[in-house]
Order: sequence, then C-alpha cells, then structure tokens
Amino acid sequence: MKSLVDDVTVLSDGRKEKEAFMSAVIETAEAIIGSITDGKAYSGLGPYDLRKIIDALPLLPDNGDGWTRMMTSVKEEILPNMLRTWSQSYMPHLHSPVLIETIASELIIASFNSSMDSWDQGPAATEIEVKVINELLSLFGYGSCSDGTFTSGGSQSNISALIIHRDRFLLKRGYDVKKNGLPPDFNKLRIYVSEISHFSFDKGAHIAGLGYESVSKLPVDDFCRIDIEKAEKIIRRDAEEGFIPFMIAATVGTTDFGSIDDIKTLRKIADEYGMFLHADAAYGSGAILSSYSDRVSDLSLADSITIDFHKMFLIPISASALLVKNGTELDSFQLHADYLNREEDEEEGFINLVGKSMQTTRRFDALKVYMAFRMRGRDGYRKIIDTMIGNAAYFFSCISRDEEFIAPVKPELSSVVFALKGGDDRNRNARKTLMSEGTIIGQTVYQGKVMLKFTLLNPSLTKEHIDGLISRLRKT
Repeated sequence: MKSLVDDVTVLSDGRKEKEAFMSAVIETAEAIIGSITDGKAYSGLGPYDLRKIIDALPLLPDNGDGWTRMMTSVKEEILPNMLRTWSQSYMPHLHSPVLIETIASELIIASFNSSMDSWDQGPAATEIEVKVINELLSLFGYGSCSDGTFTSGGSQSNISALIIHRDRFLLKRGYDVKKNGLPPDFNKLRIYVSEISHFSFDKGAHIAGLGYESVSKLPVDDFCRIDIEKAEKIIRRDAEEGFIPFMIAATVGTTDFGSIDDIKTLRKIADEYGMFLHADAAYGSGAILSSYSDRVSDLSLADSITIDFHKMFLIPISASALLVKNGTELDSFQLHADYLNREEDEEEGFINLVGKSMQTTRRFDALKVYMAFRMRGRDGYRKIIDTMIGNAAYFFSCISRDEEFIAPVKPELSSVVFALKGGDDRNRNARKTLMSEGTIIGQTVYQGKVMLKFTLLNPSLTKEHIDGLISRLRKT
C-alpha cells in the first residue's frame, strides 16, 4: 500500500508535502501510543534474543521498502523492545522521562533543522538561546559579566570547563596555550575531583593534553562528599612538592548517591591556592527550582557550572549547558572564519554562537528549555522536583526501618543506594529477576559490596508503587 510520504522527499510549502508531513507525524504518534500496552519499562528480552531480531532486519536494500513497509517493521520489531523511560518501573540511571511539551519541541527542532553556529543558520534559534542563557545566569546567581553555552551533555560541559580554566590559568602565568600549546612543565598541573566524581574529568584531562595522572582523586566522607580535611592535606602536599594546582571540581549530585560537596569551603581552598572552582551540577542543578534550593544555593560561588536538563529538568537528550562567571573565558573557543562567523557581521549586531563552543554544528536544544520553562513556570517545576526528592526520602525512610535492607547514605536528591541483606549474589539476582519482569533498577558498589540503586526521576511515581517495589524486592 502506497503512502502519501512515498511521493515526497522534504517538507516544503507545497500542499502535497504538507499533507505528507502531517500524515507521517500522525502515524508515528499512533505507532508510539500503540506500543504502550503495559506498565513495563522493557519487554524483558535478553541481549542475544534481541540481537537476533535486530540482525534479521534489512537496512539498505537495493530498492527502498517505502514508508508503509518500513513503518510496519518499526512498529513490530523495534518499538515493542524500546526502553520506556516514562514507566514507573524504570529507575536505574540519571535518565529521565520527558515532559510532553519538550517532545513537541523536538519535532520543531528536527523540522526546521537550525544550526547554532552562525546567526544566518538559525536567527530565531540564536536569539532564543541567548535569552535562555541569560535567564540561567540569573537563576544560578551569576552577573552581567557572565556567559554560557549549550552543550551535548554533562561530559562536554565538564571538559569545556577544564579547557577554558586551563587556558586562563596558564595565560595568567604568561603562557598562551591557544597559540603555543602546552608549557614545558605541563605535567605538573593538577585537577582535584572527588573519587566518585564523573569520569568526564579523566577524559577531559586526556583531551586537554594533561593525561590521567593530572587528575587527583580526593577521598570522600561517610556521606560521599569530598572529605575537606583530607583534601586540604593532599593539595598542600602537592603544592609543597612542586605541583601546580589549577582547578578543583565540586560535584553537586554524584551519579550514584546524589551527594553534594561543600562548595563554600572548597571556594576558600581554591582561593588559597589560586585555583578555579568548577561545579559539576549536571544532576543537582534541577534542585534550584525546588523547595530544597538551599541545598544548591552555593553554586554561585563556583567559577563555572555544568547543568544537565536531561536529568531532573525532564528534557529530552541532549540538553546541557556550561555557565561561566567570567564570560571572557569562553574566548578559548573563539576563532573567526570568513565562511562562517565574520567579524564584520558581529559589528553589525549578528550573534554567531560558534565562538563560545567547541562544537560547530549544534542543535537548537535551547528551545526545549524555553518551552518547558514557559509552560511549567517556577511553580510547576517546584512541584515536579519536590515529588522526586520526596519519593527518595520516603523510600529511604521505609527501608531504613526494614530489617531486610541496608541503606548507608541518606539521599540529598532523588537517588537512593541500598542493598538486600544476604550478600552480593542475592542483590545481583534481585536486579536480574526484576529486569526479566520488566522492572529496571540500578546496580553499583559501595565499600566493596554490590548495592542496588533507585534513581527516582519520574514524578508520576507514587508511594503505593514504591511500597509495591519494596515488597517485590523482599521476595526475590
């Protein structure tokens, strides 16, 4: 059966093209809705069985299958085996369901296909991104001299921060990395992060030419925060031995525990040694819009902040931002090209955002934030994020009183690490059993023991559902 979509190639102002576009959008939405047949997060197929199904699918036939045959295959073989992040039975990672309006924004982003490198590739898109960045600067307590850029995710934001702080630190010491490369004593530079920080700092050290050895992992206390006393001793020892501390990164919401480092004290340490302070708030930044905003209110003390909108803000991947207190630091990525971001254009008021980012082609992700912020407002987001944090507190309180469970760290955000008593095998098997039933939870390690994890980013999750999960875990 031939479809309207078979007779067109791209969206245009023609009637036939508009009708085909509408037909494709409606049929796709119906296919997604049709695939939701139960509350499971996943079909339960194991990797070998799923791989067999996918391997059997054609990919690049000599003659195209056409819209109808292609979509039939997607509906029958792919959609039923997709992960459903909106399911109340999905809670292993910092991987959230998404707000309805942001799905609509993704349709707009894909349809217009703006690129954020030059104004003439996305006029309205550029102006919206600037507006969103300015709102974020205000929200997180930065001033008029600050700036920011959207990135693909927390890793790119952290790596960008590392690069710009390295450049500015060495420039103050009379060395221009941008022109001349790294100085002879580059192997003495040191970055300090929590031992449970995100691995993007190691990646960033590699990319920045400093190597993994430049990253010093600071021990954490019983609350999984940087142990300040031990950190001071390590940094002091390094400085006395001739190493050059230039950056310390606080984690505002660690991946497993959601723990929040003491930014106020780390700011004092950074100032004492002339270091930049970066805040990796990829996870915890969302709390700024909650009733628990005091837990992250010190973010404004940092020289830069990583924000991920595809975590607590419930916005589709990818959507992240890097904010910098001193906006001129983003000049590390500035480079003019006659074919793209001519200086004469900028003198005439055209904004070419490519000069603020390590990326050239970049999606209009700011639209997702704009539409979500505009629709939900502060009150709507407060209710959503309060629910997440409240659910974590409720779950922790329940298992803390239950003799079957171990719960070592009280949650500050929406993640709870715990274990069933009975050893590592019992916990591994519990996770696998639940996955086979369509419920996916996390697994990690704490003090050498296998632990389970709930990352509660779904605001539709109820206390009754949490009670049911506790009961099911006890029986596995």
